[in-house]
Amino acid sequence: MRQRSRGRVTLAAAAAMCAVAALPGPAYADGGTAAYTFDPGAEAVAGAEVNTEAAELKAGAVYRSSIKAGQKLYYRLNLDATTNAYVSAVAVPKGGGKVAYGDGITVSIRNSSDLQCSSEDARFESAEYPRPIAAYAYRVVQKDSSTCQGPGTYNVLVERESKATSEPGDWDLELRYAAEPELSDHAAMPTDAPQDWPSASPAPPTPATDNRRSGGTGYYDATSLETGEWKAEITPGQTLFYRVPVDWGQQIFATAGLGNSTASDDYIGSALAMSLDNPAQGHVDDVSPMAYSGKPASVSLDPVPPVAYRNRFASTESVSAMRFAGWYYLSVTLSPELKKAYGAKPFPLTLSVKVEGKAQGSPYAGEAGIFAVTEKDKDLAARGQSGPQAAESESTTMKLVGAAGIGTGTVLVLALGVWTLLARRRAATAPPPYGGPPQAW
Repeated sequence: MRQRSRGRVTLAAAAAMCAVAALPGPAYADGGTAAYTFDPGAEAVAGAEVNTEAAELKAGAVYRSSIKAGQKLYYRLNLDATTNAYVSAVAVPKGGGKVAYGDGITVSIRNSSDLQCSSEDARFESAEYPRPIAAYAYRVVQKDSSTCQGPGTYNVLVERESKATSEPGDWDLELRYAAEPELSDHAAMPTDAPQDWPSASPAPPTPATDNRRSGGTGYYDATSLETGEWKAEITPGQTLFYRVPVDWGQQIFATAGLGNSTASDDYIGSALAMSLDNPAQGHVDDVSPMAYSGKPASVSLDPVPPVAYRNRFASTESVSAMRFAGWYYLSVTLSPELKKAYGAKPFPLTLSVKVEGKAQGSPYAGEAGIFAVTEKDKDLAARGQSGPQAAESESTTMKLVGAAGIGTGTVLVLALGVWTLLARRRAATAPPPYGGPPQAW
């Protein structure tokens, strides 16, 4: 009986895992444009136009807010004298709206005297169509600096710039505050930026047998990738998100390409945009948007340095942002302009990703959270699972294991009850030993 029960549970578990692996792709809004997927655990927070009224952001938390055209919004941090703090903002314009060259956001962290600790902006450049864009700012503790080093209240300022010709509606914001782990006591880290690194593009990766990876619709549900050539479909106006685990000492290369189309040969100047962001969702680099005229076309990220702690001392953004290990995010957007000339059908997309270099040890003390690559991360990348898919798979497995445990326990209790009952019946019906008790004289 128990063996049959285990067999059923095993079959159920396998079926459930297959169902999780076959979860449907992103849901599309009207017009074929995928909506951005916000973290469902994000807490609603309103930015303040006066800094003294700003709401506090907590380390490790995700928030959802919004910003109007031309608005400047404050949020608050309470920092000690040792923590490196990173706050990112993802700006999500409404689908179908209009943006112009130079539109975007600037994120900065400032001390109580309004001295700027750091800032970064994210702009729509020649690819003038709505899509999620991200930027971050940080307060880092440095021995040779006197600005933004002490404990106290710091302000996060998010500013939006939009041209008069742009869509004036609100942009949604997704805010994240991450605290970097402390260095281990024995970690002697270089304090100078790297001068050179491998810049030649590596040989293309070998296509995998099962190489379909649909892509997510936000950082939250980004599809995990490892080295390989991956295929998907992308609709005009859609942004697909992927994430790649890149460990200390490793270097990431990426190329995105569109297949040919038989519908038209019209020239679209900024057809495909690709961007790379780091584990704190700070911008690393992007590519000049790819042109398309119905023939196969591709575009590649410029080589970035291997992940290293010392990169943070570089003045170049694309080098400085490669400062910690973890999930690096690739986003690919197809211009909505293609719909006019080529129709609304999805285009074949190929994403070639290669991670080179031997993984090195972490400089942090203890667990590093999002600033690390774990064996679980590598497994997710090999299976092409997003974070929510992995969580759902684990939840389903635990439920089945729990059900199996309850079922097994129930069977044992019933078996014990039946055995006890049979033993009592045998005792009641058995003849007295040696012919019964002795006769009374």
